[in-house]
Amino acid sequence: AWYTSVQQEYATRRSAGNALLTRLGCTVAGGQAGMFVWARTPDHAPEAKVLSNAILHQAHVFITPGSIFGPAGERYLRLSLCSPLETLETAAERLAGFTIPGHGGGAA
Repeated sequence: AWYTSVQQEYATRRSAGNALLTRLGCTVAGGQAGMFVWARTPDHAPEAKVLSNAILHQAHVFITPGSIFGPAGERYLRLSLCSPLETLETAAERLAGFTIPGHGGGAA
């Protein structure tokens, strides 16, 4: 029962994380598992570190730039699912008005 409840909780968090990243214009590949969601950044977005810093400073939400894990992560963000659902919902609210640097037309 405990294992099933943990699986359900992470599935709920994953759904919220996927929605948050999709609203940013990122592409989330299906079939991911574990405590993180990886998402490809939009082509018009700056490099992952610049985008992550902009998200942190403008929306006060930290999403890890994939580039810290090596060059293959350059166009990716990694979102942790270790926080409660309420925290992910708060992050989504903070990102509602976020504009990707250099894009000017909203998150996507």
